[in-house]
Amino acid sequence: MRVLAAMSGGVDSAVAAARMAEAGHDVVGVHLALSRNPQSYRSGARGCCTIEDSRDARRAADVIGIPFYIWDLAERFHADVVEPFVAEYAAGRTPNPCLRCNEKVKFSAVLERALALDFDAVATGHYAQIVETAAGRELHRAVDPAKDQSYVLGVLTQEQLKHAFFPLGDTPKTEIRAEAERRGLSVAAKPDSHDICFIADGNTPGFLAKQLGESPGDIVDAQGNKLGEHKGTHGFTVGQRKGLKIGTPAADGKPRFVLDISPVERTVTVGSRAELAVESLTASNPRWCGPVPTETLHVKAQLRAHGEEIAVTARLEGDQVLVSFDEPADAVAPGQAVVLYDGTRVIGSATIDSVERATQKV
Repeated sequence: MRVLAAMSGGVDSAVAAARMAEAGHDVVGVHLALSRNPQSYRSGARGCCTIEDSRDARRAADVIGIPFYIWDLAERFHADVVEPFVAEYAAGRTPNPCLRCNEKVKFSAVLERALALDFDAVATGHYAQIVETAAGRELHRAVDPAKDQSYVLGVLTQEQLKHAFFPLGDTPKTEIRAEAERRGLSVAAKPDSHDICFIADGNTPGFLAKQLGESPGDIVDAQGNKLGEHKGTHGFTVGQRKGLKIGTPAADGKPRFVLDISPVERTVTVGSRAELAVESLTASNPRWCGPVPTETLHVKAQLRAHGEEIAVTARLEGDQVLVSFDEPADAVAPGQAVVLYDGTRVIGSATIDSVERATQKV
């Protein structure tokens, strides 16, 4: 096959490209320039997309012995990932930019361009597995649970999976670094990037404050009693415990958590852990990795990128997915994705719109 290998400049994508070339494919490496200001997106192990990263990717391609190009997708990335990220926080929601990048950039813009250039597939360094079946390709969790990235790939459709390779999904991360060293790749010991790639210092509230400015309001309890003040609702997320800066201690002395965010009223509602418990959710914009479910599902769900699996019942109703939990769940944030699993297989995902709390029924 003719395979386009997306090379970020890190160890994972370099080894993925090397494995595809070693398997006999005709591989071309491409680095995605996603930053409008490539000097500003990395600080140590944070961020990505700097000139340093593109040079690391080029050196890896040279060692592997494959052609290498840089594609400038900065405007597409800003429009499809950065701007929606800011808009979602302004609306009181908590988005996942990595998931949106996979949906809109890596497996939409990049795959579309690759197919137009007569490539057969795109390979990335994501930790996930694709299993071939008689019914089509299935997306599964990686063997290394600590590195599994199937959650942020739950937006991929069957058509996109037909043209995708994840060569690292069957290998633990420690072995990937050792393999990179054996292959003579200089990125073997390069630190993993983490947090949000376009917020190099990791200060999400600071980034949002620059984008949205200050919009002071009140921090209140579930009964509407004022407990403190804030400079903007965009500085909070559902389930947050630290950094609330509430002067009035709770009556029981226990920590408070963010329960609800209302940008219109400019209020942040806080309460106890018990008040945080959610029994069900409604999600929209479903994306199915295989056939659209026609019956009620009794499966597992993951609600955050590094969250635990929980048992749920899910059904599709029109263009919405209704999910109820076997046991109440904490910190379910609108804007995040609910990804459904059947064992290790990813069924699909949807964006959380609203939740029903256990205390609402009391």
